[in-house]
Amino acid sequence: MKKRWMILFTIMTAISVLGLFVSAREGQFDMSNENLYANVAWMITATIFVLMMTPGLAFFYGGMVRAKNVISTMLQSFIVMGVVSVIWVVFGFGLAFGDDIWHIIGNPVDFFMFDHVGVQNVTAAESERIAEEVGGAIGLATTTIPLALFALFQMKFAIITPSLVTGSFAERVRFSGYLVFMILWVIIVYCPLAHCTWHPDGLFAMMHVHDFAGGIVVHAASGIAALAGALFLGKRTSVKNAKPANVPFVLLGAALLWLGWFGFNGGSSLAADGIAVSAFLNTNTAAATAMVTWVVFDALRGHKPSAMGAAIGAVVGLVAITPCAGWVTVGQSIFISFCITLCCNMAVTWKNASHTFDDALDVFPTHGLGGILGTVFTGIFAYDFFAKDDPGMISHTEFFWNHILALLIVFVYTFIMSYFLYWITNKMIPMRVSRHSEEIGLDKSQHDEEYGNEPTTEIAEDTPTEADWFRGMEQS
Repeated sequence: MKKRWMILFTIMTAISVLGLFVSAREGQFDMSNENLYANVAWMITATIFVLMMTPGLAFFYGGMVRAKNVISTMLQSFIVMGVVSVIWVVFGFGLAFGDDIWHIIGNPVDFFMFDHVGVQNVTAAESERIAEEVGGAIGLATTTIPLALFALFQMKFAIITPSLVTGSFAERVRFSGYLVFMILWVIIVYCPLAHCTWHPDGLFAMMHVHDFAGGIVVHAASGIAALAGALFLGKRTSVKNAKPANVPFVLLGAALLWLGWFGFNGGSSLAADGIAVSAFLNTNTAAATAMVTWVVFDALRGHKPSAMGAAIGAVVGLVAITPCAGWVTVGQSIFISFCITLCCNMAVTWKNASHTFDDALDVFPTHGLGGILGTVFTGIFAYDFFAKDDPGMISHTEFFWNHILALLIVFVYTFIMSYFLYWITNKMIPMRVSRHSEEIGLDKSQHDEEYGNEPTTEIAEDTPTEADWFRGMEQS
């Protein structure tokens, strides 16, 4: 056990020492008058909002699991804020937004340790200057905000995406194994998808595939990875009495997510402009529509209106509008969220009835399916926004089918690579806890902590043998 943590400690030590040899360049944080300060103020606010979504997700997920797993579930989301932030600063931003390599990935050296990442904005002149210094073009769109602020905003997207995945394998994953998987997944899956979608020279960008705030990169990708994780890790040993530990936590989490989503979508305009206002309006409208739709649809099928349903419905609406929030009308946002909510609701019902796989917190039926369908609707409704000022725009039919093709590519790549990363991580560190550790709860077995008035136990984590692990799988 100590060897696993020694490796991570050694890596952090090396990064810390290496940081001493990377110094800020002269004038790196001298803000020029080329920046529009209203944009800067708005993007700082939006960045704060997006970061708040991850603790919100921790409450949202933590309230859904059983009492013996509340702390572990919340920590899986919370720890990402630290780990991914370090990765992003060291080389992750370069992988996602550095100089293009084969239209798939960025050059990690371009922004190593946030070198060249200061308060300069990426105007054409500034881009040329940076290009001369690093020996290659930096393929970033021209903005009116500091490059450092753009990098920090994008960092928050990289943080919440792997956090979303955790809901699929809740209550049965080993913390150390999860950390390794998360690090590998951000590097190998998230960064290439972000580059393909949001870098001007990325594969999807060249196909005229548009993702306003992460329908593909965040929600579809996390949902597909969640599906792979649920299939790989298998079902929980027992789901008897699997009642949510704290429904008020779920409501609090949904409220924080709703609030943070204004920065998530509104901030993706990268400016304090009309598109940001449109995204802000559509985000709230979609969440409200979906909340009401989910509760009413449940009632029509004989279920009592529930706080859980209202919270889940609101989040589904937020997911649904994310791919096209700034490019559609408010009426279209109502239609999109209504249709996608019905689909996600039925998908959750089917999953619960079929018992095909154990996606504990319904990540794929909500985030995965919501992001996929939202991207489909983007291909339908967002065309006019881009075609009105571009006479050479591709046809609406090609625009739509390119979005479908991109989704197919994302599904295949994300599923295969995620499943492979689960497998390779499991070879290094067994990802699933032993049956005994699962029964006493991950709070105690993984972290030696307890939530509320849980019954105490003196049992510490017992490292399972391979036979124990497979025995637990067979019994599940």
